[in-house]
Amino acid sequence: MRRYRIVHTTTLAYDGPIRAAHNELRMTPLNEPGQTTLENRIRIRPMTWSHVYRDHWGTHVMAMESLAEHQRLDIEAISTVERVETDEPEPTCDWAAVHDPAVQDRLYEWLMLSPRTRPGEEVRELVEAVRGEPSPRQAADAVCRRVREAMEYKPGSTGVHSRGEEAWRERAGVCQDFAHITIGALRALGIPARYVSGYLVPRRDLEVGETATGESHAWVEFWDDAWVPADPTNGTGVGVDHVVVARGRDYDDVPPFKGIYSGRATAALDVVVAITRLA
Repeated sequence: MRRYRIVHTTTLAYDGPIRAAHNELRMTPLNEPGQTTLENRIRIRPMTWSHVYRDHWGTHVMAMESLAEHQRLDIEAISTVERVETDEPEPTCDWAAVHDPAVQDRLYEWLMLSPRTRPGEEVRELVEAVRGEPSPRQAADAVCRRVREAMEYKPGSTGVHSRGEEAWRERAGVCQDFAHITIGALRALGIPARYVSGYLVPRRDLEVGETATGESHAWVEFWDDAWVPADPTNGTGVGVDHVVVARGRDYDDVPPFKGIYSGRATAALDVVVAITRLA
């Protein structure tokens, strides 16, 4: 068992006055098998109004407005999360089960190819290279392994709006790109796959009471008669060091912070995630 305090601080500084800001926040970790959110508080300055709801994918969303004139928006999300190990589902599906029309219809949302995940010619070469694997689980493992081996983790090489195919062409990107490439390849194989957003504890040897600087992280889950998590960026299993916040078809469904503001000023965004091990 691991228990963490996660402090996710977002600052939006404008170079002039803003009359109003309307934003959505996805910064509340989920409650699910293996993960319990013991506490979550979100502090916003300035804030006029807020509304909390669950979106179509089950993510906890806070919609908020800041209607007073301001030049800085400060958001601090503080969560205490407990994680325990869960067993990975046993491989049970063959290709016929995954490609069954009833399964494909029920999980259609996780098979749709969006602009971010649509595989171009080069990703399709990756797909063809693993198509002969004996089972969907083995094909999914092979996709994750090949993406991990071929890609260089290189911050700044892509942007928040980049597509998986663009990152694959350069063989460089960040966790968002690793996830989009993997999802696109899996869906092209007919394997339902979804994008997972959350946090990754930056060091596995983090001691109780110790704090480390982390960041938001992305990984994937694919369907094998149950949802199986995989982290193609790190090439490791998904366990107590991963904290789930949101799931969706791709990054566009799960951004921690998005919105609009009224005014002519330019905004500068700064994000800091601090993770403290409590137990």
